[in-house]
Formats: sequence, C-alpha cells, structure tokens
Amino acid sequence: AEAYGYAVVIKHQPGLETLYGHMERWDVQVGQLVARGDVIGRMGRSGRATGVHLHYEVRQNGHPVNPTPYLRLQKAWLSNLK
Repeated sequence: AEAYGYAVVIKHQPGLETLYGHMERWDVQVGQLVARGDVIGRMGRSGRATGVHLHYEVRQNGHPVNPTPYLRLQKAWLSNLK
C-alpha cells in the first residue's frame, strides 16, 4: 500500500497479519522469521504521513479489523513477565 510508505507485513497464521507503516527503514528481510520483541524497523513519516509515527493495522483475510483484542492479549502477555 503506497499510502503507508515503507511498510512491514508480518504473517502470523493463515489469514492473520499485521501491517506496520510509515517507517523510516526496515530492519528485516522478506521471508525472515521474527519473534515478539524483535526490532523490525524504525518509525518514520514515509508515504502520506505528515509527521513521525507508526501505523499499526491488524488484518484478517486481507481486511482491517479492530486491533483492540490483540492489544489486550499483548498487555496480558506483558503482565505475565513480572
């Protein structure tokens, strides 16, 4: 998606992926396996962004969905690290 500028798409399982857009640069290669906590790139303002930020999107079967349930899972995972 050109509007997102430099972007990384991570495929988690069939039909579920996350997109990280408007990045300044990538720190991963196509096909590379990544794990939670890995640095995949740097925030930026590429594409149609007017300021530095990171666009985060969860997609199911190619369609954007509400990311809130996935962010709650992340919060629960982090709380278990204590």
